[in-house]
Amino acid sequence: METTYRANRTHLGYNVKRLREILGVKQEDLAERLQLSQQSISKIENKEELDNETLAKVANALNIPEDVIRNFTDEGAVHIVSNNFSDNSSAYNSYTINNPIERIVQLYDEKVELYERMLKSEQEKVALLEELLRNETAAKAKG
Repeated sequence: METTYRANRTHLGYNVKRLREILGVKQEDLAERLQLSQQSISKIENKEELDNETLAKVANALNIPEDVIRNFTDEGAVHIVSNNFSDNSSAYNSYTINNPIERIVQLYDEKVELYERMLKSEQEKVALLEELLRNETAAKAKG
């Protein structure tokens, strides 16, 4: 019985998906940038290997170097992205990946704010119901 395993094989489609998500780009947006359909982007993200031309186009559309897609790992994502990685390979291009942790904190703060508004709304409902109940009991006591 022969055992095969993947030694350091990179799933480039998965890397494209993770980087797209980190950068906050939807499949539809990436498809529009590449003049492809959303389904084509989905197929690209499911492929383990990508040809150099496709990889270059996707990297350009995401404004990141091809090597970031090739070498991306979930474990290293925080290190690569949080260092505000920059590539100045030409005089006119500068690629920047912003810190996703800031976005996570922002989303968390928005979530907390939403929960606080929901709690306040529920407390107002309870107060209104208590007042209605008191008024109803007072009316029954009089009559």
